Amino acid sequence: MTHGADIGTHPDIMQMRARYEAAAANPAAQLADGLTLLSGLYLALSPWIVGFSGTRTPLTVNNLITGLAVALLAMGYSSAFGRTYGISWVAPLLGIWTIIAPWVIRGGMATTSTIISNVVVGALILLFGLATMRFGMMERGRSGGFHTTGPAHMGPTH
Repeated sequence: MTHGADIGTHPDIMQMRARYEAAAANPAAQLADGLTLLSGLYLALSPWIVGFSGTRTPLTVNNLITGLAVALLAMGYSSAFGRTYGISWVAPLLGIWTIIAPWVIRGGMATTSTIISNVVVGALILLFGLATMRFGMMERGRSGGFHTTGPAHMGPTH
């Protein structure tokens, strides 16, 4: 069975994209995305800012990789929220990981400055990630959920 119509032009897909674009255009969502980006960049650079890069610990590598991942997620949220909303739960998990990393990662002594840096930036990433998830869910809930149309449609689905 073949379909001549492109799925991208289906009314439900177009409506869903419009909702996600509206969520991404929200100034509070843009602020959360921008602060998530800055938090990720700080985390990636924190070994050099806080001064523990010279010890070449696994925490240095962890912060660099995790920070870059958070920054890439934030750029995805701000540029293509409708396509990245499904993975918005990753940022809060990375925030939690950042908080516990100084105690979990072996191979170096975590100093007070590394612990404070990771806990503070991890908490920020967690909060901003939860905010990003909230904006997507608010926009989805505002429309009453996702609906289907067609012959089998019996009313709104909730």
